[in-house]
Amino acid sequence: MEGTNPVNKKLAAALSGGAVLVLALTGCSGSSDDGKNDELNAWAKQVCDGVQPQARKIEAASAAIQKQTSDNTPTTTVQKTDAQAFQDMSDAYKAIGAAVSRAGAPKVDGGPKKQQDAVKELNDLGASYATLKQQVDKLDTKDQAKFADGLKDIATQLDKLSRTGNDALKTLEQGDVGKAMATQPSCKSASAPASTAKS
Repeated sequence: MEGTNPVNKKLAAALSGGAVLVLALTGCSGSSDDGKNDELNAWAKQVCDGVQPQARKIEAASAAIQKQTSDNTPTTTVQKTDAQAFQDMSDAYKAIGAAVSRAGAPKVDGGPKKQQDAVKELNDLGASYATLKQQVDKLDTKDQAKFADGLKDIATQLDKLSRTGNDALKTLEQGDVGKAMATQPSCKSASAPASTAKS
């Protein structure tokens, strides 16, 4: 079983980069808003309240994969755990996309485009994780070397995904939107776990 752990460690490391994606939507970086824009604050509350449970789901999925790196886990267990984690992440990103979609466009310059781009990005992420889940399902658990190679390939894709996936989310949460989101307790708590995640 030697090959499983280091490879799944790579997967876990790539995955911890993926947690950043949801943080882009938690807007915890802005300074607090002075309450001038009640409409924007209401929008931010709706989005943040929708993001919070999904952020927890992503965090739990990431933790499940991380856990498989610490002991000599059988390939079948790794496969089952990773597949479930990717499915959960896929569902979570789609649900965040739905929350941003339901909230409507924020009342800022270019709000409708920013919202549409972010929703598309989130749905694309959901689809990408669903594809990774299918790939994990197809791995050959009986052949250790092939299994390790397959996981390595998935880790590479995951790493790429975590680097390229959040431009529209960053754009959405710039300026006043970010400030409004920073005041929401649910956005603050959504972002807390990932900052303490083990690398």
